[in-house]
Amino acid sequence: MTWLPVLAGAVLILFILRDVFHTIWHPTRHGGLSRLVMRGMWRLSSLRGVRRRPVGLAGPLGMMAVVALWALAVAVGWGLIYWPHMPDDFSYATGLTPGEHAGPVDALYVSLVTLATLGLGDIAPTSGWLRVLAPVEALVGFALLSATVAWVLGVYPALARRRALALRLSHLRGSRVTAGALDSAGGAAILDGLASALSTATVDFLQYAESYYFYDGDEKISLAEQLGLVVGLADRAERARHPDVRLSASVLRTALDDLATVLDERFLRTGRPPEEVFAAYAADHGRSPAEP
Repeated sequence: MTWLPVLAGAVLILFILRDVFHTIWHPTRHGGLSRLVMRGMWRLSSLRGVRRRPVGLAGPLGMMAVVALWALAVAVGWGLIYWPHMPDDFSYATGLTPGEHAGPVDALYVSLVTLATLGLGDIAPTSGWLRVLAPVEALVGFALLSATVAWVLGVYPALARRRALALRLSHLRGSRVTAGALDSAGGAAILDGLASALSTATVDFLQYAESYYFYDGDEKISLAEQLGLVVGLADRAERARHPDVRLSASVLRTALDDLATVLDERFLRTGRPPEEVFAAYAADHGRSPAEP
């Protein structure tokens, strides 16, 4: 039955690599493990109240938990492959008794050392195919490290774009844009800029779904709270006399609908109209949609 742990290890490794691929390089709803961990961390942290520190740490801690789970699962998978072949297909350093270092913990040790590319050499494979497999594990470990860096470098710029949009909306609210000012070429330019920024936020939620689980502490940089202003601007602009403003309002409304669709299908699953989806988004982040 030596093939059973080998098969289990290979399946586990392939499952984790598939999740890494779908999470980072082909982000779809099929990258389930990372999404499940992030969602679970978000729900768990919210139990103590959204104004408290745990929610602010949910996103970073969730990403750390996902990376740790990836690394541990890959190490266990390779350990399951090594274990049935110990000690016969491995060489041991002087002072180590092979029969005493052939258990599952020793296989996991060999796997962790190889995955981390430490290469201590006190226990090393000697069989032909195992000698090829060990460097492959080291390459996977290096790829996993590179993938983690790429993930972080992708998520945090997406957060910055989302927060910059929320801050811009906060500035618009503070400036108290009048109906006359909105019904002009300048108003159309503002609406076009907001539609473009909303489209970018929509793509960010698609490409970096984990960014949803990052809490924006300040209300001025919370898109969940500031979206109400955009809905109000679209409503007012649709009744404007300036044709460019009405056209820009139509584009803005489409951008809002697209964002609501992504938020609802990916995270909220309410099946409600856009305004109610945005209200649910605000509630999930402990916010109340600000009035236009």
